[in-house]
Amino acid sequence: MDSTLQPSASTAPPHSRFWLRVRRNPVGLGAFIVLCLLTVLVVFGPSLYRVAPDSTDPLNILAAPSPAHPFGTDELGRDMLSRLLYGGRVSLAVGLLSMLVGLTIGTLAGGIAGYFQGWAETVVMRLVDVFMSIPSFFLVLVIVTVFGNHPLTVVVTVGIGFWAQMARVVFAEFTKYRGREFVEAMHALGASHARIMFRHIFPQVLPQAIVLATLGVGWAILTEAALSYLGLGIQPPLASWGNMLQNAQAYLYSNPMLAIWPGLFIAVTVLAFNILGNALRDVLDPRG
Repeated sequence: MDSTLQPSASTAPPHSRFWLRVRRNPVGLGAFIVLCLLTVLVVFGPSLYRVAPDSTDPLNILAAPSPAHPFGTDELGRDMLSRLLYGGRVSLAVGLLSMLVGLTIGTLAGGIAGYFQGWAETVVMRLVDVFMSIPSFFLVLVIVTVFGNHPLTVVVTVGIGFWAQMARVVFAEFTKYRGREFVEAMHALGASHARIMFRHIFPQVLPQAIVLATLGVGWAILTEAALSYLGLGIQPPLASWGNMLQNAQAYLYSNPMLAIWPGLFIAVTVLAFNILGNALRDVLDPRG
């Protein structure tokens, strides 16, 4: 077929342009596939591999991989594969829920400051400056130390460490769009502030928020792993990749696979989320 008869990227329908950008970013597509496989593995894997993650076997302590224990056992004789699957559920849940906490707080704060400006901008953005001046991990560390390390506390605390970055991005986007013609038209038609913010401006901000939220999931997983490694995160007997690393540090030389497996899962997951975030930035950028 003559190339002149084929639609160009600029004249193709929006959904066609979107899939064209996706096909042009195979690395990001690969990261998305890896995350989908990891999610399916940790969600449905325990239903197929029916071994309790906290079941100990004193006769098989630090056992090598075998048909009964494909990834071997840990220092208490617990099956490593089962703990990796259940720990993945916890680590991914903490990462996603923490991101939702940070996304919700940051979007509301940044949206209010960018839309109303004035005193709202002064109060909210100065608060953002205060939070961004404090190293996030140390802030999370102090809050968890004071209020305890219940899983819900860990989720909310890690989300609080992420909200300021989200608020700054959302504030910039709301400031850019609040003076556009479609917003002035909605004001003239008598639309409420809430309707204008969430129905008309927020969809324009959503692509940038999605990109930052994707990167935030990786940061949240790393933060939870660091807290658990220090003994302040998810506590046994509930398994997570972070506390598996903490338990493995005493056997790093005698049985390094105890640390390699959870470390590998953390590294692959965080790397995939970061690559996906960079890919989404390119795919969702309207100037692309």
